[in-house]
Amino acid sequence: MKLLPLLLCLVSLGACSSKPPEPQAKPPVVTTPFDGMRADKQRAKDVSKMVEKHDDQQDKQIEALQH
Repeated sequence: MKLLPLLLCLVSLGACSSKPPEPQAKPPVVTTPFDGMRADKQRAKDVSKMVEKHDDQQDKQIEALQH
C-alpha cells in the first residue's frame, strides 16, 4: 500500500519533467532575380489558355448558328 503513493509520485514527476520539443526553424525563402520573370511568364501562359478557351467557345457557338 505504501508503494502505490510512491509509484504515483514517480510517474507524475516523470511526466512533468519532459521538455517540450524545440521549435523547428523554417528554411528561409530564397528569391532570385528571375522569380518575377517566371511569375510573369506563368501569368502570360494562364491568360493565353483563357483566351484560347474563350476562342474555342466562340467557334463552337458560331458553328452551332451556321448549321
